[in-house]
Amino acid sequence: MFGFESRPTGRCPRILLGALLTMPLLAALGTAVSEGADTDGSSEQSEPHLAVVRQLSFGGENAEAYWSPDGSELIFQSTREPYGCDQIFRLAVDGPGDPVLVSTGTGRTTCAYFTADGQRVLFSSTHLAGPECPPVPDHSQGYVWPLYDSMDLFGAKTDGSDLRQLTDSGSYDAEATVCARDGSIIFTSTRDGDLDLYRMDADGGNIQRLTHTPGYDGGAFFSADCSKIVWRASRLSPGEELEDYRRLLAQNLVRPSRLEIYVANADGSEVRQVTDLGAASFAPFFFPSGERIIFSTNYGDPQGREFDIWAVDVDGSDLERITFSPGFDGFPMFSPDGSRLAFASNRNQKKPGETNIFVANWVESPAK
Repeated sequence: MFGFESRPTGRCPRILLGALLTMPLLAALGTAVSEGADTDGSSEQSEPHLAVVRQLSFGGENAEAYWSPDGSELIFQSTREPYGCDQIFRLAVDGPGDPVLVSTGTGRTTCAYFTADGQRVLFSSTHLAGPECPPVPDHSQGYVWPLYDSMDLFGAKTDGSDLRQLTDSGSYDAEATVCARDGSIIFTSTRDGDLDLYRMDADGGNIQRLTHTPGYDGGAFFSADCSKIVWRASRLSPGEELEDYRRLLAQNLVRPSRLEIYVANADGSEVRQVTDLGAASFAPFFFPSGERIIFSTNYGDPQGREFDIWAVDVDGSDLERITFSPGFDGFPMFSPDGSRLAFASNRNQKKPGETNIFVANWVESPAK
């Protein structure tokens, strides 16, 4: 789940994004949203699928907010005082209450998710390698994401207690999400020398590799019935492009400039490419029906800095733009009942670099 941040620090791809990776976002002013209040301004005028847009976080860098199974809470990653890099927090959607720290407060974390029963959470962390935030790339090789080989998957109770390590491969293990039916986990790892998707049981056992094509495969989610998966992937031309990818991977780096959306059966079979936008498309999530996908992309911006939320049918047809606020809109996720959408956005910034968590009522068929 590399996280796309508002400044070029290291964060998870989807991790996306869930996060180690970060993408520089425009320090742009978003649509006006009152603190602690609902708003229907831009939603009705230019974002007809979104109604009663509510801002849930205020200040700092907040992203990858994912719903609890009962729809009452979000779990997300945030860089905020006194922490120097991302930590994991829980937040009640309908309040009141402040964000609650779930991770250890040390190292760097990314890509949190609730277990299927809502009693525990997953996230990835580097804290076993030391309490400090790991170094970020100097970007002398252009915009690249770090793939920390000290990043492992952990499970804990929702208050952060009973912390248990689920992976110990000596490689990058992150971007984990959960099947709501059986609790199995899909995640991204470099354990076999490439960035691939893996599936394992809820306790970390029975690990199976799902993807085998050279290139970055990550940020995967299950459909509601767990019969399908959707993820972001890079597919590279033989020669210079593939060689550059492998050279960076040997340095625990990846360049996320071109990613497309893919779907497959939950066992990795019958892989199909959904988008062909030639852009950085990421954070895909199935509509409740399983027939459509919501995702974020910088498609349409020649500078590659304007990220918005879009939707597309699983066969690649009916591409539709959902958000229009300047800067970054991403990490969309439907609530378990499909009535609301959580997402991260630069809108309503108080200062450049802020990204906050928002929730809106979803309007499936807006009046025209």
